[in-house]
Order: sequence, then structure tokens, then C-alpha cells
Amino acid sequence: MIKWAAAFIGFFIRGVLGAVIGFFVGSVLDGLYSGKSGGGRSVFEDLTRSNVSPADFELHLLSLCSIVIKADGSVSQRELDYVRQYFLSTYGKEKANAIFRTFNEVIKKREVSAQRICSYLNQRTRYEVRLQLLHFLFGIAQSDGRVSQAELDKLTQLAGFLRIGSYDFSSIKAMFFKEADQAYKILEIEKSVSDEEVKKAYRKMAKKYHPDRVVTQDEAIKKGAEEKFKQVQKAYETIQKERGMG
Repeated sequence: MIKWAAAFIGFFIRGVLGAVIGFFVGSVLDGLYSGKSGGGRSVFEDLTRSNVSPADFELHLLSLCSIVIKADGSVSQRELDYVRQYFLSTYGKEKANAIFRTFNEVIKKREVSAQRICSYLNQRTRYEVRLQLLHFLFGIAQSDGRVSQAELDKLTQLAGFLRIGSYDFSSIKAMFFKEADQAYKILEIEKSVSDEEVKKAYRKMAKKYHPDRVVTQDEAIKKGAEEKFKQVQKAYETIQKERGMG
């Protein structure tokens, strides 16, 4: 692909800076050619509005991955493997390896502005895409066994930059933390609500996270939507059992 060739040439001419510039220039050209040839689908592509190219989205996604991975001051191999596996399942081996080489050689070595990246995504993606993205970032943080306080602080900051509502943030967070009233937090309700309000909340959350709402051919997105939907169902079943609801 043009962007990788441009990044490779740029690296030899101007080093890392040249690689970055080459990647961006190549991405534009790739976008033009892929638009003519109808190339493969990119992660979240079906859910983006229209003003972001697949290459740009991939680059911003990788940047957010690097921010979360470096949040606690160390780079965990498990977290790197989690990201690699994600791109393998989404793009296939050849493209995933090329993307990950860029991740290792360029993005991980430079400082990126989380606020600027999120502002870019806010203008070009739908809210449900950003919910899916936050869920993915939580998955990275937890992939080494636990979400550290530094990682949670960074995820909280990113959620704010991505304009994720506090209830939605707490709901997604509860899917990764075993804590008191976890099931209620996933359904975005208080433990004191009535049985009828529990049922109403479940219907609302099931509708919000139902895989059928994610119209896409991207398997990675489908799996993420299915996982969140299962978490909502599990939370409801836990409350049903706890309350003896019919």
C-alpha cells in the first residue's frame, strides 16, 4: 500500500519524522485509490460518519492504544499482544503486521495529544463508535490481569475527551471491575429502584447494546457488541436471581 511505502521511504530520508510525514501523505493517496477500487473494510468504518478515511482512523486508534499501554509507565507484553490480536482478527495477518510495525517503530516512540486525537474523532464518528472504542481501550488495560489506577485515570480522561456520558462510562467500567452493585451499574440504575424500573432499564440497555444496532461486516466490531450485550444480559439475570423476579 502507498502509505507504508511512503513511510518507509520517508524514514530513510528524514528518519522518524520523515516516516510520519510519509505515512500521512501516503494515507491520502491510499484513500483516493481505495475509493476508486472499493478496497477492504476498516475497523469501525461502517459506523463513521464520512469525513474520516480508514487510514486516518487506524492511525488515531493506534495512538489511543499507545496512550493506554503507556499510562502506568511500563509497556506490558500482554497488552501489546492484545492489540496485535485485535488487528489480526480485524485485518488479517499481512495488513495487521504492517500496521503493528508502524505502531512499534513510529507511534510508540512519539508523544501524542490525547485531547487532539479525541477531538478529531468526536467530529467524525458517532457516539456508539466511541462507546465501542472505550470498551476496547478498557480491554487493553485489563489484558495484563488488572486495570491499574493510572490506567483508570487515563481512561477516565479519555472518556471525557471523547464526550462519553458519566452513566455510559460507569456502565462500561463495571464490565471490567468486580465491585459492589456491579450489575446495577452496568444497567445504569441504583440498587433501590423497583423491579419494574429494573426491567425498564434492561430493555433500554439491551436496545442500546444489541448487536443488530451495529450494522457492519467488521467481525471485531460485532464481537465487541456481542460481548457488551452479554454483559447486560448477565447483569439483568444476576438482579433477577437476587430479587427473585419472575
